[in-house]
Amino acid sequence: MTALASAAFAHVTISPNTAEPGGYGAVTVRVPNEKPDADTTKVELFLPSDHPIASVLVQPTPGWKVETTVDRLEQPIKTGKGEVTEAVTKIVWSGGKIAPRQFQQFGVSLGPLPTDTPKLYFKALQTYTDESGKTDVVRWIDIPSGTEKPEHPAPSLSLVKQAAPATTPAAASTGTEDEGGSTASTVLGAAALLVALVALATGVFARRRPSR
Repeated sequence: MTALASAAFAHVTISPNTAEPGGYGAVTVRVPNEKPDADTTKVELFLPSDHPIASVLVQPTPGWKVETTVDRLEQPIKTGKGEVTEAVTKIVWSGGKIAPRQFQQFGVSLGPLPTDTPKLYFKALQTYTDESGKTDVVRWIDIPSGTEKPEHPAPSLSLVKQAAPATTPAAASTGTEDEGGSTASTVLGAAALLVALVALATGVFARRRPSR
């Protein structure tokens, strides 16, 4: 079990892994170092070309240089501010290092997220460099097919619409009790008023009655 858990945590992932379709989301690209004798020196993230994202903002990461690639879109994206003809298709972090048994998080803001797909895949390349300068690239590009889990899965972001909060039975019950209480108060008030009027009329009649 420990070996399986370690392997799972060694994957490049996106957190949180769910977001609202049609909205904007701030995510973290989590990159762990899975090698005991080399540093991660470069991370490349490829944004989905089949569902381009109009706005992509990258949070600065101390010690790392970031570069973005912007390409012209074959099909412009329609947004509330008009059509977008270009979009970020690739982000590269370099110049820093992730030592063995360490991980690094890179912040990215995305939006508006598409509404016509349940999941986005962000393929990634992780470059390792050892003490001799030799490099090795791990390709996190596999897309799951069926129930079998790929060895190097691409980071993914599920697009899930949030359900509207439902009214709780307790709240409905409280409302009914309040209405009942209000009705009872109204009845009692009317009865008291009637008694007062009868008493007043009796007093007036008594004063006007002639003495014998």
